[in-house]
Amino acid sequence: MAHNAGASLQHDIEPDKLAEVWNFRSSPAFSDAERAAIELAIAAGAQPNEVTDEMFEQAKRYWSEGQLVEIVSLVSFFGFYNRYNDTMATPLEDEAITVAEEHISQHGWKLGKHAK
Repeated sequence: MAHNAGASLQHDIEPDKLAEVWNFRSSPAFSDAERAAIELAIAAGAQPNEVTDEMFEQAKRYWSEGQLVEIVSLVSFFGFYNRYNDTMATPLEDEAITVAEEHISQHGWKLGKHAK
């Protein structure tokens, strides 16, 4: 979560929009296309996988096949990456800690075992 928050800001996501991601279903900061992508990502990252045919059809309304491949590929990559780093208790860099403390700690993020 810490790295994703930082990457979002580096890729020109406004801090206010980052703060609203927790309310993406109802926030006017997100388009229907973004909502469909986030719903798909959350379901694809769940264990067991919770993607439904309806969810995938909804996402297809806004995203091309290639874009959907990228979305699902990133979800899969981060699933691996997060499990690896959590298992290995990989220390977080100072910048990632600072961003996470400022932007996502109010939503339950804690440094925990990833402290240096």
